[in-house]
Amino acid sequence: MGVKSKAAAAILVLLLFLGSLWLHGSLDYHWDSCLKGYNQGNTLHHQLDNSSGADGAEGLQVIVGCPGQTFQVSMLLSHLQAASELTSDILLQPYLSSWDELVRFMEALGPMVGLISNEIETKTSIIRQLALLAEVDPEAELVGPDIHSINGEVTETGEKTDKEASQHTGAYHSVRTMIWTELGREEVNFHHQTDSGCRTLLRLHRALLWLKVFLEKLSETPVAGRLRSPSELCREAYRGTLAHHHTWFVRKAAELAFIAMPERTFFFRLVCVQNQEELSMLLKRVVQSLGEVYDRTQSALEENGMLDLP
Repeated sequence: MGVKSKAAAAILVLLLFLGSLWLHGSLDYHWDSCLKGYNQGNTLHHQLDNSSGADGAEGLQVIVGCPGQTFQVSMLLSHLQAASELTSDILLQPYLSSWDELVRFMEALGPMVGLISNEIETKTSIIRQLALLAEVDPEAELVGPDIHSINGEVTETGEKTDKEASQHTGAYHSVRTMIWTELGREEVNFHHQTDSGCRTLLRLHRALLWLKVFLEKLSETPVAGRLRSPSELCREAYRGTLAHHHTWFVRKAAELAFIAMPERTFFFRLVCVQNQEELSMLLKRVVQSLGEVYDRTQSALEENGMLDLP
């Protein structure tokens, strides 16, 4: 094996290792101590309204399921919209399903970027396992404020309507019920690392911002007649988001991985659009839905002082 081959192999091993640490809760510790449904068939259509405003999907009334692609933007939108069904909360099941689709998106970008998806799948599995354990554990009851007081709406007469909330009060039904339950059971440690759902959610939350900013940049119109490369945009999005939580070494390795990102025409094929104009309209709709989920999760974590869990 030549010198270049050995160097390439070493870089690949390093990236594999860093991928496992990307969203790992003890990433800094390691270095410092060293809606509802979706019908799929031959033709898939999801009707979109024009509620996104002037910058939304006007002119793109239908999103067609993209044949031959594992990632389906229609599915992602369905899950994101279902996750935001409650008034001021995020439903965990469709939230995690949204991540399943985002994982497929990252895997489609190639092995270097796809490495990150492995750790994300680990994080979603942790929350799903906690939810399953809560269902069979009689002591895993909802602890904290009444969910009705948060998700209920006020009618014109001033009465609360809690139709949505009254149907589900499971410990891991939503972001807020998970937070209340784990705080009530003292499963969240603000000084030491734990495998709590809240800490795991925070890692996913940070990664969601990175993807949101990247897609937002990818939807931008040309500057001075030039479209910047997805690699450049992803690196820029990373520097403004996840990089703040990574050490220098991890940051440099991450940016190295972004070099292998596909060109812009790949994204056209990935979501079955013909040009940048169509891609922009579609991505703006996705970014809007991602933003709604992100903002609600941010509020819930911030209200409970969980934005810096170790």
